[in-house]
Amino acid sequence: MATVSAKYLGDLRVECIHNQSGTKIITDAPTDNQGKGEAFSPTDLCATALGACAMTIIGIYAKNHGVDVTGTEMEITKTMSADPRRIGKIEVTFTMPDREYSAKDKAVIERCTQSCPVHHTLHPDVEQVFTFVWKN
Repeated sequence: MATVSAKYLGDLRVECIHNQSGTKIITDAPTDNQGKGEAFSPTDLCATALGACAMTIIGIYAKNHGVDVTGTEMEITKTMSADPRRIGKIEVTFTMPDREYSAKDKAVIERCTQSCPVHHTLHPDVEQVFTFVWKN
């Protein structure tokens, strides 16, 4: 069975349904590419997927090692390139909760970003920058 089913709704809008859960996502073309910008653009989802995937890998490490990363916040910035129009750079900033993380946990958590499947899937020309803000 397909992972996602999608339907073009017209006016540069697509409805995507995650078949296992039934969760829906609407995408819209961005305003700088003939769209209304009323929803995530496909490239927004791609950048978001990188941050969410990296956070998931961090979460797996944390769960398996008794480290609490609940409440970690992310900001994701996508920069487009032209000719061809594509994502040129994705910056993900993680703001970690104010907890006593060991130096080892900090180092491993930061390395987790390099093992996420989306990181490995994106073309090497897409610059990926991961920054961590540790409050303690």
